[in-house]
Amino acid sequence: MYTDITGPDLTSYRGSVAEPDDFDDFWRRTLTAAREHPIAVQADRVDTGLTTVDTYDVSFAGWDGQRIAAWLTVPAGSGADAPLPAVVEYIGYGGGRGLPTERLLWASAGVAHLLMDTRGQGSGWATGDTPDPDGTGPAIPGVMTRGIESPDTYYYRRLTTDAVRAVDAARDLDLIDSDRIAVLGGSQGGGLAIAVAGLVEGLAGVFPRVPFLCDHRHATQITDAYPYHELVDYLATHRTATDRVFGTLAYFDGVLHAARASAPAWFSVALMDPICPASTVYAAYNAWAGPKEITVWEYNGHEGGGPHEDADTLPRLRALFG
Repeated sequence: MYTDITGPDLTSYRGSVAEPDDFDDFWRRTLTAAREHPIAVQADRVDTGLTTVDTYDVSFAGWDGQRIAAWLTVPAGSGADAPLPAVVEYIGYGGGRGLPTERLLWASAGVAHLLMDTRGQGSGWATGDTPDPDGTGPAIPGVMTRGIESPDTYYYRRLTTDAVRAVDAARDLDLIDSDRIAVLGGSQGGGLAIAVAGLVEGLAGVFPRVPFLCDHRHATQITDAYPYHELVDYLATHRTATDRVFGTLAYFDGVLHAARASAPAWFSVALMDPICPASTVYAAYNAWAGPKEITVWEYNGHEGGGPHEDADTLPRLRALFG
């Protein structure tokens, strides 16, 4: 069944997040500090036994210079003499980069694919290799409330910085054309793609699929599903922390990042999605400052369009990259 509003109420919905006065300064300060560390990309060829693609075990300096793992997959025989357009992909909640043979579509389509590992996750449904060494205060299991006492300590400050630095890393690789990079992700990965689009200039395109991390407070009021319900669990115990929690979350809300994004975007939303309700996605979509389209999956949940998303994305990438 539908899990949210529909029709004109949905397509005009703007969200409820209040923008902090120092939002831009916070992110300028955060990324300036991160970029004081050399990106220091390391890419080591790995033998996967596959003959149509080449794979590299990549690491780069993310938040506070901490090493972030990634897989780079390119068509077999690719070289620095003919750099490739690239897709930088971010992973859904609980997952990690997995095995190097798991995601081969984009390289099979002729583009470079940089898949960023997710710090401190990678144990829910796909393995990861990147720890989150920063300690925080009391938190509900999961990462939604890790360090939520302040935007300076919040988990998603670190993860969003990693995601921005993944684009920096892609631009530093000789195999990749730094002027032709798109970002993509589903759920948490879609939320990160939105944030990166608001923080990084010169992206060729953005593909947020059923994105998470948008219009947090509204989400907690209309769904019982996790991960948003981690916030509810936390606030049910920390009864006087509501204003502080949502004050922190505002710095990481996709609605505010979308308002700063100028690259062309192709969103997707599912009207029966209990995890990322449709209105939260539309709040970010309606705020998007650049060219945009949205695909609506009327009878789907959080899986969205599934393989149809990939089929729709391939011709759009060809048009973007030429």
